[in-house]
Amino acid sequence: MIVDDIREELFSLQDTGYREFQTKLAPTIDPASIIGVRTPALRKMAKRLAKADGIDAFLSDLPHAYFDENQLHAFIVSQIRDFTECLEAVDRFLPYVDNWATCDQMSPQVFKKHHSELLEPIRRWIASDATFTIRFGVGMLMEHFLGEDFDSAYMDMIATVRSEEYYVRMMVAWYFATALAKQSDAALPYLEERRLDPWIHNKTIQKAVESRRISPEQKEYLRGLRIRAS
Repeated sequence: MIVDDIREELFSLQDTGYREFQTKLAPTIDPASIIGVRTPALRKMAKRLAKADGIDAFLSDLPHAYFDENQLHAFIVSQIRDFTECLEAVDRFLPYVDNWATCDQMSPQVFKKHHSELLEPIRRWIASDATFTIRFGVGMLMEHFLGEDFDSAYMDMIATVRSEEYYVRMMVAWYFATALAKQSDAALPYLEERRLDPWIHNKTIQKAVESRRISPEQKEYLRGLRIRAS
């Protein structure tokens, strides 16, 4: 059975040192579920398995028992070339995504060619009550709609996200920090006018100041916009 074969191969690629490293990076994941397969090896597996007969059996075998299986799943889904098929695969998988690493690794290449069709799913994901579904939606808006297809209304969409979940709030801050580099004229007023939650406001500035895409002059100005603790 392909599910058993994949699991056996994953264990054959286990790196115990890397496993220990991963347990520190992903504190929300049960350490017992981490095999410890390095990302390049997972990507190589995914490239081969994406075209394998019976791979649907693995993609349907949810929830997976291991973090590395989730990572592999995300990489396989990212290679699906038909937009409708890929979107369906993403929607089936998102309810089982339980950590930031798997969420952020899933980046379907076919989405680049279907921006107009992608907006409705993004709105749906952002409106979800599931932490990593929201994070994925914000990430997709950041990845695909801060360039030629940018609209300031999308920033309003992200600014109105309300969540106490750390991994959502961090992604919102990441979005605005990236926007400061790519769409600074539209993004800057959100900080100047303090339209964001104070924590997200300051985290956005922190991430922007750490970015190489922000000029020294911009960084100095942004530092002056920090909200000081009262």
